[in-house]
This record gives sequence, C-alpha cells and structure tokens, in this order.
Amino acid sequence: MLLNLHVKNLAIIDEIEVDFSEGMNVLTGETGAGKSIIIGSVDIAIGGKVPKDIIRKGSEYALVELAFSVDTPEQHEYLEQLGLTIEDDEILVSRKITKGRTINRINGQSVPASALREAAAILIDVHGQNEQQSLLYKAKHMEIVDRYAKDKMAGAYEEYSKCYAKYRELISMRDNENVSEEERLREISFMQYELEEIENAAVVHGEEDNLSEEYRVLANASSIALGLGELYSMTGSSQSQSVSEYLSQSIRIFSKISDYDKNVAQLAEQLSQIDSLVYDFNRDMLSYMDGIEVEGDRLDKVEKRLDLVRKIKSKYGATTADVNAYADKLRAKLKKYEEYEEYKENLAGEIEECTEKLTKLAGKMTKVRTECSKILKEKITDALIDLNFLQVQFEIENRQLSEFSPKGLDEIEFMISTNPGEDLKPIGQAASGGELSRIMLAVKAVLAEHDEISTLIFDEIDSGISGRTAQKVAEKMSIIARSHQVICISHLAQIAAMTDAHYLIEKTNDGQRTSTIIRKIEGEDSVSELARILGGAEITDSVINSAKEMKKLADDLKKA
Repeated sequence: MLLNLHVKNLAIIDEIEVDFSEGMNVLTGETGAGKSIIIGSVDIAIGGKVPKDIIRKGSEYALVELAFSVDTPEQHEYLEQLGLTIEDDEILVSRKITKGRTINRINGQSVPASALREAAAILIDVHGQNEQQSLLYKAKHMEIVDRYAKDKMAGAYEEYSKCYAKYRELISMRDNENVSEEERLREISFMQYELEEIENAAVVHGEEDNLSEEYRVLANASSIALGLGELYSMTGSSQSQSVSEYLSQSIRIFSKISDYDKNVAQLAEQLSQIDSLVYDFNRDMLSYMDGIEVEGDRLDKVEKRLDLVRKIKSKYGATTADVNAYADKLRAKLKKYEEYEEYKENLAGEIEECTEKLTKLAGKMTKVRTECSKILKEKITDALIDLNFLQVQFEIENRQLSEFSPKGLDEIEFMISTNPGEDLKPIGQAASGGELSRIMLAVKAVLAEHDEISTLIFDEIDSGISGRTAQKVAEKMSIIARSHQVICISHLAQIAAMTDAHYLIEKTNDGQRTSTIIRKIEGEDSVSELARILGGAEITDSVINSAKEMKKLADDLKKA
C-alpha cells in the first residue's frame, strides 16, 4: 500500500506531502489545479519517463518520494529476489531529477530506473488517462490474459522464451551462412592462411614488452658500454683519482689514528663498509659490461621478431588473448566449412529439435490461455454488467498463428458487442472512449482479485461518463477498495461521495508564483467540495442538501 507521497520542485508544485489511507482515496479539484501532476509524479517515481522541463522554474532539482508498506509474503519474496532489503515492512522509492542527471534510490541504495519499475510491478498499478487506448491493440489483450494465467503457466513462458531465442539464432545462422561451393573454398583457403600465420608466429603473453625492452638495450649497447667504462674509471680503476683509490688512502689514514680514539675507530668501520660496497658495485659493473653485445646479429633478430609480433597483433587482436581468441574462432569456422554438409545437417537437426520443443511449449501455453480465457471472459462480462453494460456480449478469441512469435503460437483479441443485435467486433471498432474507460476498469477489477498488487491508481477513468453509469463506476471502485487501496482522480461527485479519504487539490497564487497544494478534507469541507462538483458556478442550499444526501447514500451503500 502507498503510505506517503512527497513531491518537491516539480512543475508548479513547491512542496507537498500526502499520507494516503486504506480503502478508497479520491482526489478532486478545479480543472487545471494540478491533479494530473500529482499522479504524474507517482509515475515518474516508479521509473516512468521524465518530461522535459519538469523541474520547477528557479529550482536546481525536483524530488519525488514514495513510501510503501509491503503487505504480503509474495511481495516480500519478490522484492527480496530483486536484491532489496526490506526494513520494518516498508520500502522507500525516490527519484531526484537534476538538470544533468536523474538519481534513483530504493531504501537509500542507488539503482537504475529499470529497478524502480521492477520493484513497483508488484506494489502499484497506475492507470493513466490514456491507458485505455492500449485496449485497441491485440498485444495488450495477450498481456492481460497472460497476467491472469501466470500462476498456471508454471514456468512454461520463461522456458519458451529461452527456446525461442535459440530458435531465432539457429534460423539466422541457417539463412546467413548458406554459401556457394566457390565461396566456401575461397573462405577455407583464406582462413587456412590466417591460421597458419598466427600459429607460425606463436606469440606468447608479455613477449612484446620483453622484446621492446631488449631492443632498447641492444640498440644503445655502445652508449651503455662507453658510459659504464667511464664510470668504472671513476670508481673502480687503480688511477690516483678514482673512488677506490681515495677510499684506500682514507682507510690507511684511519688505521694510524683509530687506536687513539674509539670514536675514530667507529668511523673507520663505516668507511670500510663503504669500501666493500664500492668493491661489490665495481665487480657487478664489470660483469655486466662483459655481457653487453656491442656487435653481432642479436639486434637484427630482436627487431625482426618485434616487427612480427606487432604485425600479428595489428591484424588479429590488440592483445595476445585477442589473437588467440581470433584463432579459436578461425578453427571453429574452418572446421565448419571443411565439414560443411555435416554442419548443415547438424544445424537442420538442431532447428528441428528446437521446433519440436517450441511446438510442445506453445501448445501448453495455448491450453492454459484457452482455459483461463474462458474464466476471464465470464469475470470481465460480470464486471462489465456491474458497470452498466447491461446487455453486453464479450468474448476472448484465440487464433493460432502459422509461425512462432515471441509469445507462442497465439493471437488473442478481445471482442465486444455493447448493444443488442450487433455482431461481436474488436474493441477498437465497437467501443467509444467512455466505454473503453469502463472496459479497462472491468479488466483492472478482475485482475486486482487475482494478483498481489496492493495499490491501484486511476487518473480520470470516469472520463466520458455520467448519471447512472457514473454511479455504477463509483460502486465498482468502492468494491475494489474493500480489498485494495484505490487512489483516484475524479471530476464526478458520485465517485467523490464514495471516498474513504478525500483530498482537495488547489492552485494558489501570491501574485508572483502559482503553486499546487493538496490537503485532506472531511465532514463539511468534503460536502462543500461535493457541492462544488455538483453545482458548478453557484452553490445553493439545494445543491448543499443534494451533496449531503449523496454522501449519506454512499456511506449507507458502503456499509451494506
């Protein structure tokens, strides 16, 4: 259930906060007061599209937060499968919109917008003003039937989807790789050449770096040898001005005076250690100098090998791993082309096997859809009668496709006749705009009895209806609200009278800025709002009395 809505800096809203109640919550107000912005903010919070320029003028960001209670074990399990941690049976969904990015959070954890939609899928169902238009499309009819039948599908849909993806891949391979004999032989020759080039090169991991380092040393061997020779003459030779000679002289001086002062003896020991270090250094330098190749063909060999390694990488992959992966692909494709007839036979066998599995799974799905469609048809028909379609005929047709589709071999379409004597026709041909709204409400009412969604939101689903029909719609929504939280934006007094919690949306203006506010109203204030809806421009005592009577009748009906 939706516990709280907090909106800040969105469109003409400065900041509002609403605590919703159980049962039927109705939001009313003058046209243009911002009612649809309220519902639009909910849609944004659960991952909907963010309209351009939605941030309030003069603000740096907009914020929408929804606090839900998690009401059922099924909701708990679903949300935990999404990796969400539920604290105190509540979940907080928020969306902060800045001019450069959108920050989405669930219980304080940053998530992508898709995660908002996944979490909301079991918590809330938002029926926007134009959603009934989706009933014009057969894909929506399939979605409704599958939603009703989901428990009986028993994983068949998921298994079918995986098999269908593999089937499409196999068909694509068959269609795209039907090569001629001439082309096949040409491809074999080319692949053999590339594979031979890679295998002969036998590039190993890290080889390029090692060769580059060795090439740098060999290319500068003369300079290195000359420099080291100069260093040795300064540190290790027997010349009078070398470091070693100066150290020897210093040690001889220390040996004469160290007996006179123990501190001098300590200095002599330090100098002796330095002399040992210099000796070791000179010995290692001589050894390194002896190993330097100033001449010879090693440089040429290293240069040629380095060029080859770089050539292979430039042709077949930026890294050794990439080159090896390319070679593996070549081997697999070469094997396929060398054994092409066998490959095609195997591919045809896989397609046949996949087709048999798809046929079986699609048949199972068709059976479930057919069985559930019969039940769903009766339930939707009853709901339509409750909504003042007194002599309605409603059918769910399931036609078989000749080819597999992502959803099986079924094409489902809702057919309706709203007047006696008229043939059944697709909903788009037989229903008016107001009738579409009621048909969608009937569908929502049936699905609400069947799934775990706690909150249903309706944005002006009463569009295009009045009188007795409006009363029937109000009664149906009130019945839904006995087991679900209903939040409804309405212009109809019949619906507003049925409310368990009434909220008034108003527009204020301080002379400089216009803002939308929302407040909960009760008692006389609620009756006054009903009178405004009933009476229009002038609210007379008679209108007030009519509003009171309507409210009393609605209360009595809810108690019945």
